[in-house]
Amino acid sequence: MTIRAFIAIDLPEFIQQNIAKQTTRLRQIIGEELIRWVPPGNTHLNLKFLGDVPISHLDFLKQSLTQTAKSSSAFDLQIGGLGSFPSSKLPRILWVGIHAPAMLLTLHQNIEVAMDKLGYKKEERPFFPHLTLGRARQNISPTDSVKIRDALQAIQLGNIGTARVNSVHLIKSDLVSRGPEYTNLFSANFKQ
Repeated sequence: MTIRAFIAIDLPEFIQQNIAKQTTRLRQIIGEELIRWVPPGNTHLNLKFLGDVPISHLDFLKQSLTQTAKSSSAFDLQIGGLGSFPSSKLPRILWVGIHAPAMLLTLHQNIEVAMDKLGYKKEERPFFPHLTLGRARQNISPTDSVKIRDALQAIQLGNIGTARVNSVHLIKSDLVSRGPEYTNLFSANFKQ
């Protein structure tokens, strides 16, 4: 038996609420028919998508994550700004930006190395820390893409806040009809 899982940084509720408040106008301009918006409570910084994980591997994952976390110290993330992947001309994923301190990049690299040792393939794309706001629905038209791009350019999103990071989490993702449901399976705290 397997579960779908990933490793992430959780954000404090006040940051999630600030993101929701400051992106309300963007959501109103674009609407629900073009974008599947991420519920504020599901906002997290994904460090490593593991995919299908055998239940029998969970203890190994927990041990590895604990060791990796022990080599990290707490740090702050500055959150703000808007963008899209893969580009502004083809906005498929809308995101809020993160100013990444060197400690976040080191943490990400250490997690990649640790998970690679357990058989989880390293990510080929460069790490670009972000918080996903929403994903474009299938088969949107070029006109819809322009509407999304124009809305992103019209909204200025400054500094949303600072989040203190002192742990990482192993999270289970269950795909249901209304979107993914997340369950925190394990938290690994950084060294004190």
